[in-house]
Amino acid sequence: MNDTVTGAAGKAATVSARISPIGGLDILSRNEVVRLRGASDSGLHALLRRCALAVLTSGSISDDPRVVMEQYPDFDIQVLQQDRGIKIELSHAPAQAFVDGQIIRGVNELLVAVVRDIVYVATQLETMKGGLEGSAALTQAVFEILRNARILKPNIDPSLVVCWGGHSISREEYDYTKLVGYQLGLRGMDICTGCGPGAMKGPMKGATIAHAKQRRRHNRYVGITEPGIIAAESPNPIVNHLVIMPDIEKRLEAFVRMGHGIIVFPGGVGTAEEILYLLGILLHPDNAGTPFPLIFTGPRQSAEYFEQIDRFLRLALGDQVARHYRIIVDDPAVVARTMVKGLDKVRQNRLDTRDAFFFNWALQVPLAFQTPFRPTHEAMRALQIRRDRPLHELAADLRRAFSGIVAGNVKEEGVLAIEQRGPFEIDGDADIMRALDELLQGFVAQHRMKLPGGSAYVPCYRVCTG
Repeated sequence: MNDTVTGAAGKAATVSARISPIGGLDILSRNEVVRLRGASDSGLHALLRRCALAVLTSGSISDDPRVVMEQYPDFDIQVLQQDRGIKIELSHAPAQAFVDGQIIRGVNELLVAVVRDIVYVATQLETMKGGLEGSAALTQAVFEILRNARILKPNIDPSLVVCWGGHSISREEYDYTKLVGYQLGLRGMDICTGCGPGAMKGPMKGATIAHAKQRRRHNRYVGITEPGIIAAESPNPIVNHLVIMPDIEKRLEAFVRMGHGIIVFPGGVGTAEEILYLLGILLHPDNAGTPFPLIFTGPRQSAEYFEQIDRFLRLALGDQVARHYRIIVDDPAVVARTMVKGLDKVRQNRLDTRDAFFFNWALQVPLAFQTPFRPTHEAMRALQIRRDRPLHELAADLRRAFSGIVAGNVKEEGVLAIEQRGPFEIDGDADIMRALDELLQGFVAQHRMKLPGGSAYVPCYRVCTG
């Protein structure tokens, strides 16, 4: 039975309901249910509550992960074990997730994904903790999470295109991401993104129309997120396969292991972090010659943005880094055709090396890109952003710098740290610091740090430029 509650003055409308989960979650053990029902403010129940609320409030326009919790302070979720399977009990849940008292089917499926991934990581991967110290073991953990989510599809030619880009982009940029998604969809490509709004939603939206025109069924719109970011970037409604990785490093590795090619749209610090992650891997000597199509693209209005990104990458990592990506401005059809050609090379390489199409085992991901980075003030200050280091190691620490800024902007732990101790400090070679400061100032000026309608951006960082 559903009990609809009309929101009082100043409070959002809510619904309480007991629902049957749809797909992907059959039974849970008694121990798993007990752990999910824990009433403490930390642990699995708090994590479940936070991630579930993000799914139920898809479309939220706040970067602050605490805002949604403040809007629905009485929200709770309980997983109940019954004779015929499990039920999910929602108390004071956002009314926008329901239609005439019934939960929207897509929201139901995403809730199941939340429960599935939280349970699996907590109960199954905990047994592997002692063996998660090496690179191969960490890659195995990523594989296990994706396999448990039933997201790895064998016997399918390379066709999964990862799209990265900002959640806070202009209308022209958003419309352009839809046009690129449309062109990809016409050519039979599936889409994988970070699952949120903006450049993560647009390609999926464009692809749905193209897939419908081509009468293509069983389309994949994959969203990969992690607990620290999901509250600030709720899954968009087109996502039909959601995976919650335990941390940002496993999330990024999932993108490059699953994806066959990557398209980068305009974005902010999160997008820069993703770019440096992939380029750092491709710059590693063990990956020389590995085909991995990477395209930077946007409308004509975004040309200056990509010029600035290109300048920063060349200055920090050398001109040779540019051989790993191609910049295409204002031409969605060329983007799609270029990606298709790149995927042909990926397919042939996987055949030649006898690597799987559904998971890129052969790609060498250094441990520095896999080890979780906790962005404290001390850790940010200790980053070694110096040109005398191997390029892939320099890229790893640059990636960590951007990861810390992301945390200071939108992750609850990072936001609290900034409020208590002031901005993070980032130091390194003077010329790289100046270029980094210029890049970040450009992001702020272009409003890429905050969603439209938010308050003025206050930097959570200070770049030491000498």
